[in-house]
This record gives sequence, structure tokens and C-alpha cells, in this order.
Amino acid sequence: MSTAETTANPTPAGTAELMEQILYEVKRVVVGQDRFLERVMVAMLAGGHLLVEGVPGLAKTLTVKTLADTVRGQFKRIQFTPDLVPADLVGTRIYNQKTGDFSTSLGPVFANLLLADEINRAPAKVQSALLEVMQERQVTIAGETHRVPRPFLVMATQNPIETEGTYPLPEAQVDRFMMKVLVDYPSDEEEFVIVQRVIGPPVSATPVATTEQLAALQAEARRVYVDPSLIQYAVKLVSATRTPEKHGLKDLHRFITFGASPRASISLTEGARALALLRGRSYALPEDMTALVPDVLRHRVTLSYEGLSEGLTPDSLIEKVMRAVPAPPKPLEHEKLVA
Repeated sequence: MSTAETTANPTPAGTAELMEQILYEVKRVVVGQDRFLERVMVAMLAGGHLLVEGVPGLAKTLTVKTLADTVRGQFKRIQFTPDLVPADLVGTRIYNQKTGDFSTSLGPVFANLLLADEINRAPAKVQSALLEVMQERQVTIAGETHRVPRPFLVMATQNPIETEGTYPLPEAQVDRFMMKVLVDYPSDEEEFVIVQRVIGPPVSATPVATTEQLAALQAEARRVYVDPSLIQYAVKLVSATRTPEKHGLKDLHRFITFGASPRASISLTEGARALALLRGRSYALPEDMTALVPDVLRHRVTLSYEGLSEGLTPDSLIEKVMRAVPAPPKPLEHEKLVA
């Protein structure tokens, strides 16, 4: 199937083929980080945003930039610093002395893929400006509304090894991110290939899709079938983080101050849809959702002081919740859809 046909009439098979081409081009440049790259693709298809935590030098910037190149999208990177102001992100009005008129200068948030590097190094006012754009997909400058390009994906990074001079993101704002992904060091074999590529001839990704095709794939992701039992499973998982005692987890209640919001249930469902489409299906299965549960919930579960003193982590609590709330059996509805 040609890319033109995929745009005009996207199908799960055509989507999988196109996404495979995109992944192939990215992997020509980026070594390893398969799980991280898959989460970026899921967020892109679902129209969500990513919060990424990892030490410097793990190809976070390179991954997003290469992905933007493969889909012919605009890529912008903002280095967050304590002296940043909201106008540095969204733009401002500039006075022209010759004409006596004001003109609008749009900021770097007007891009398809935006990398907000070390978002916790900027004060709350700047963080709020970015998170407002993420939610509303638009900016208002001097009473005039400007919409950001579609599709629009924000990937914000946090450095876990330095806390001096940082402004932690408030829980209510962190909730706007669809997923929080932890990026780890590459294996020895992967690092060997990384060094070889860096010291060898430069490799660049070839554009294989367009932003219009990406928008069509996002629309196709919203048509993926999700069985009601799977939605109920998402709701039960999220509910267990708020009232664990109702799900046979009485001991967990003292370790959790706040559980996940309804945004988590929505993100789980939308993410399962996108992952199913990425895997070439027009219906979501339980494994599509269970694969994303830690990434969707880890930044939405706030540990109590008792939980922190016990050395617990959100991931360890989420693991207990997943064991207590069983996934539904594979729904039979997909058999009707493919018949």
C-alpha cells in the first residue's frame, strides 16, 4: 500500500506498515530505546503528551528530532531555565517604531513536536504557560487567539539526578501529561553500536510521511474498538489508587495521599487504542492496556510521608494494584469485526 493510499483510506494494516516505515527510519539514527520510542508513537497517535525522566545523554532530543524529520514536521526545542518568562514560550507583541503598529511574534511552542528540556528548571508561571498550550492547543496574545499546528506533541524532560535550583511540577499540572516514561541506560551492546555510529559517517532519517498522514492516523486511532469490559478495567485500576480498601488493598491506603484522576482512565483507554493500531489491529486487547498502566499512573499517584519513609515508589504500588485488579478475558467482539 502506498503512503498516498494510507492517507486517503487508512486501515490497521496500512497504519502498521506506515508506522513501521517511520520506526525504521528513526532506528537508523537512534540505537535502542525501543520501549521509549513506542511510547512516543502511542502518545503521537493518541494526541497526548509525554513527561520523560532520564539522565542526560540518552538520545531523548535526538529521538524527537528524528521523528519530526520522518514525518516532515516542525521541531522546536526549549531549554528551560530559571530566568525564562512565558513570552519566551508563547510569543509576544512587538512595537514597530516606523509604522507605529504592533505585530505578533509567535514563540517556539508553534511546532508539531516540541521538546521542553528540563521543564522543572523554570518557575511555575512558565510551566503553567506551557501546560495551558498543551491543554487548549492555542495561545492568546493581546486578545488574539493563535492555534498551534496539528498534530501537536509536547515531550517534557526532567533530570532526576539534580534537584538544586528546580521547581517541582505541581501534581495538578503533571496530570495533564498522558504518560510519564522512565528512560534507562542502554545495554553494553547498544552502547557499542552508539559509539560506532557517532564516530562513523553521519546518518540522517529520510522523510516517509507527512503531518497530514499523521493527522489521518490519529483519526483512525479514535475509531479503534474498545470493549466495555476493557474500559471498566481501566476505571477499576484508577479507582483502586483512590480507594484501595474497596479492592482488597486495605494496607495501601496509608501509603497514598492522592490517587489518579479520571484523566488516567481516559489516557489508558486512548493509549490502548493507539497501541492496538500500532500493532496492526482495529480492536484493543487487554495486553494493550496493561502494557501502558505503569506509564499512565506513575505520575498520578502521590505517596504519603509514610509511603516515602517505607522506601516505596509509585511503580511498586501500581504493581500491587495490577495484581489485585485482574484484567478481563480477551473480548470476543473482535471476532465479529474481522469476520
